[in-house]
Amino acid sequence: MRNLFLLLAICALSSINAQTMNQTKDSVLRHVVLFKFKPETTAGKIIEIERAFNALPDKIQVIKDFEWGTNNSPEGLDKGFTHCFFLTFKSEADRAIYLPHPAHKAFGALLKNHLADVLVVDYWVTN
Repeated sequence: MRNLFLLLAICALSSINAQTMNQTKDSVLRHVVLFKFKPETTAGKIIEIERAFNALPDKIQVIKDFEWGTNNSPEGLDKGFTHCFFLTFKSEADRAIYLPHPAHKAFGALLKNHLADVLVVDYWVTN
């Protein structure tokens, strides 16, 4: 039992060390945002929101890369989420500039009353 505990501790420390090593100058931070719109949100409002999110990289210089699309998975596991927005930052400091940025806050205000749910996941790219 003691050996099992020791093995698990070593694995945990190795994982933390590997994650820290992946946050090198070549590593990037991904910020994934998924939207589920309310049924009453019109197609026109959804297009407005898509365009507004798409405009953020021109307004917030710390966004290194940006892409987005709508779900087309045949698996049926989307839980109603239809839109995926994928932002890339060079560092946590850049993400910290993005989150409270006035353009991001204005975009968030545009979403009010139109989202049934939102899911955000951030992760460091591991190679």
